Amino acid sequence: MELWIPITIFAAFCQNLRSALQKHLQGKLGTRAASFVRFGYGFPVAILYVMSLHFFVGYAFPALNVEFAVWSVIGGLAQIFATMLLVYLFSLRNFAVGTAYSKTEPVQAAIFGFILLGEKLTPGSIVAIIVGVFGVMLISMARMPVSWRNLVVALTGRTALIGIASGAVFGISAVAYRSAALALGGPGPVMQAAVTLACVTTFQTAFMLIWMLWKDKREIVQVIVTWRSSALVGLAGVLGSAGWFTAMTLQQVAYVRALGQIELVFTFMASYFLFHERVNRMEFAGCLLIVCGILGLLFS
Repeated sequence: MELWIPITIFAAFCQNLRSALQKHLQGKLGTRAASFVRFGYGFPVAILYVMSLHFFVGYAFPALNVEFAVWSVIGGLAQIFATMLLVYLFSLRNFAVGTAYSKTEPVQAAIFGFILLGEKLTPGSIVAIIVGVFGVMLISMARMPVSWRNLVVALTGRTALIGIASGAVFGISAVAYRSAALALGGPGPVMQAAVTLACVTTFQTAFMLIWMLWKDKREIVQVIVTWRSSALVGLAGVLGSAGWFTAMTLQQVAYVRALGQIELVFTFMASYFLFHERVNRMEFAGCLLIVCGILGLLFS
């Protein structure tokens, strides 16, 4: 098994854990503050991770450059706004469906990867990704009678557009992060990914702190008061990001994000066991299609 596969599955699990914790915090903090904790409590861990790789493993620090900085800023800003869209989405639909809408990302990541990086996909991989996205569409229609009209509503309604927009911006951030890590040309994918993660999360923390100081200083107080729950979000977020960054340095973004749809399996488990949200047959069938898409991607 190639190394990027278990790393991606680990990242998907951590991302699901982070999203579940953010859904819990969203009612207490609001969308912006609940999004901030992912970065604000995560960047010290990211810096510690880089230092550990340098002093205990022996990896050299890669030389930073302008191309790296540009891609890091693009990816960092895209991830901030994608996270805010996703957290807001949780207030409109249940946890599983909210996450499912954003999982159109692999196709969008493939398109952005093709346009920005010239990355290509095999025909089998394209079919596998489409099967996974069809599963997402099935989940989005699960609470409606099956009809063409409801399909249009499911794909063009306000909730769907927010979810698809979240997936698109996450796709942009994923391609930007891969580009940033590859621009370093450093000692290896692990250190390149770690340095990218540390720089990006530090930038995101500074950007959001300035934003909250400008918009509403009380949000910063709320983030500090809820430090126990917020710190867990930050830890889960930075562990997941370390996994994503490393996997995307090893493999094309579209493949990593398509395998990352396994997060929906974890999502349904969290939705049922943690939030006590019921999952109907169509949602379950959609989840199975997504798993089939993942397996098809791996075998292709």
